[in-house]
This record gives sequence, C-alpha cells and structure tokens, in this order.
Amino acid sequence: MQIYEELVARGLIAQVTDESEIRELVNNGKATFYIGFDPTADSLHVGHFMALCLMKRLQMAGNRPIVLVGGGTGHIGDPSGRSDLRAVMTPETIRHNCECFKRQMERFIDFGEGKALMVNNADWLLDLNYVSLLREVGACFSVNKMLAAECYKQRMEKGLSFLEFNYMIMQSYDFYYLYQKYGCNMQFGGDDQWSNMLGGTELIRKKLGKDAYAMTITLLLNSEGKKMGKTANGAVWLDPNKTSPFDFYQYWRNVGDADVLKCIRMLTFLPLDEINEMDKWQGEQLNRAKEILAFELTKLVHGEEEAKKAEDAARALFGAGDSADAPVVELSAADFTDGVIDVLSLFAKSGLVASKSEARRTVEQGGATVDGEKVTDVKKVFAASEFAEGKLLRRGKKNYRKVVLR
Repeated sequence: MQIYEELVARGLIAQVTDESEIRELVNNGKATFYIGFDPTADSLHVGHFMALCLMKRLQMAGNRPIVLVGGGTGHIGDPSGRSDLRAVMTPETIRHNCECFKRQMERFIDFGEGKALMVNNADWLLDLNYVSLLREVGACFSVNKMLAAECYKQRMEKGLSFLEFNYMIMQSYDFYYLYQKYGCNMQFGGDDQWSNMLGGTELIRKKLGKDAYAMTITLLLNSEGKKMGKTANGAVWLDPNKTSPFDFYQYWRNVGDADVLKCIRMLTFLPLDEINEMDKWQGEQLNRAKEILAFELTKLVHGEEEAKKAEDAARALFGAGDSADAPVVELSAADFTDGVIDVLSLFAKSGLVASKSEARRTVEQGGATVDGEKVTDVKKVFAASEFAEGKLLRRGKKNYRKVVLR
C-alpha cells in the first residue's frame, strides 16, 4: 500500500483538491508540503498530534515537510473556532514559543540537511508594505466569499475585528510565498482551515496562472484533535515539565472504548494489518488496546524508557495498588499551617485538581481517596508527621499522586 492510500485507510483525509495529482506527488515522494502552527503557548499539545504524525509519515515516504511557525500570523490570531478576540502576544513571547516548538518537533521530524525546513512567517509578513499588499494580494480576494467562510460566519454576530478579518489573506500569502521561495506545492490543515487553505491555492493560481501546482488537503479530525488537547485539568502538553510522561500515558490510557481503535489507526505507526485485527477486540481486550495506544504515543513523544516507566507505574497502581511508582509531588513546611494541611489544599497542591474549588467538588462527589480511604469531609486535615513515608492520593478511578514532605 502506498502512502496516500495508507493515509486514506487510516482515516486521515477528509477533503482534497486535484486528488489524482496529489496522489501522484505524495506516492512518488515529490511533495514539498507545509503545515502551520500558531505559537500560542510554549509547548505543543496533543491537539497537534495528528499533524505531527502526518508530517512524519509523509517524510518517511520521501516527501519534504515545511513546518511553518506563525510568528507573523500570531500577531493577528486565527478567528476559527473562537468566540472572542485572541490576546496579542509580544514578539519576545512568540520567539520563545517558536523555539520550544522546534525542540519538540525534532522527535517527529528529521531536520537534517535538505530533509525538512522550519520557517517563521514573521520573516516575510512583518516587513510587508501595507499598500503594496492590498494591491498585489487584496485584489485577489472577494469580500463576499470571505464572509461566507465558516470561520468568519460564526463570529459575525458577536463581532469580528478587522485585524482577524485579515487572517485568511495572511495565511494565503504564506502559501504563495512558500510556493515561490521553496517550491512548496502542497498544504495540509484541519477541516476548520479549509477556507483559508483554498484562499492560498486560489491566490497562487490567480497570480501565477492556472498551471501552477498548488494542492490542498484537510485532515479528517484535526478540529476534533484540538479538543483532544483539553481535559478537566487543562491542556495535555508534549512538554514533560507541563504534563509528566505518566500523566501523558494516562490520558491516552483513559480514552473511550469507541475512540481507542480510531486513535490507534490515526496516530500510531503500527501496521494496518495488525490494527485491523484489533477491530475484532471487545470487552477487556479494549483495555489492552488502550495500553498499546498509551505506550506507543508516550514512546513517540518521551522515548521508550519513559513509556515503559509510565506503563509499569500504571500497572502497579491499578493492579496491585502499589504506590511506589506513582508520580511524586513534594510539599514543603510552608505548605502547612500550624503543622497541618487541609484536604482541599492537599489535592490542589498535588496537581490532581486545578483549584481548591475543584477539590471541594471532587470530595463532595466522592471522588477523593487518601491511602485507599475515601475522604468525604471537606474540612479534614492531615498533620505534617503523616507524610514521613508519603501519602497516596487518588482522584476518580485512575488519577494518582504520591505526596511527600521534603
């Protein structure tokens, strides 16, 4: 099976333009393609996973990836899927976030000489002459057509700034620039980016002629993938300082039964024949599928050693109930008042909940356990002397922390 057919079989392709040409380029390793990443944080999260895995697959098939980091468009902010105006970041913050992205992407993409590029659209967007841009690029866009795009329609009632209205033009110009500068003949993006991407394709053809090779593909679940990055406690980051390898493993270990095989097919690099056999799995076998998913993705992001540690820790905790391998959180004397700490502060400081109010809800709903005993009193306190060997905290059925006093 060639790479384009594999992408289809894995459920990764939703819409394309010029499918026969795209198949020809991709299957013969002739695609120079780009995917854009807006540097809105200093770490990628699991919502970026599908795009990163796709770039890796295509590079392994001989195609050349271009990672476009939106240092320029980051000054504007994409209105897609948003109900309000995104806060504008400082140039220093954008640069820092871009550097963090590069380090994380190197686990997926080989940036060796001639194999892949990372570019920052700040290098060309920030120096554009406004009037020249309006004449050269703006004239190619229909306002009526732009307003019909879903990314703008959903914001019209609540208000759409002129700043955000320019995002489609800026993203389209990116493709136009990359086509001319690097021979980039293909772009990938989420289904929520379809209108923006078509804008780039049309701009190239209007400026350079109908024979210009400019292809567009969208990923089936990229907008859903963005939702993957959010949990009750915030985002699931690829940075181990933000989300530990254990928590990362647990996130994927806890996916729903209906989603586990879909995630394995889309996100792992296991052979399709092997995955197709798993389609027959039911009941307890799905728990094994979740372990496979969690291990494969943790290995991809954090390495095999960390993935094995996370797997062993999870099995110890949820099998024999041993706390030895649970993620450890250290408290200091300053965390105690008159030698004690209340249960709400304890759970908040452990990181199992995002706040004391969330800790209160967890206790009141019967989801808080300390050393195997359910805690139902929100006023319960623990003495510092009780932490000599640590305490094992559990939120719900599968989220653990071992808390010690240093």
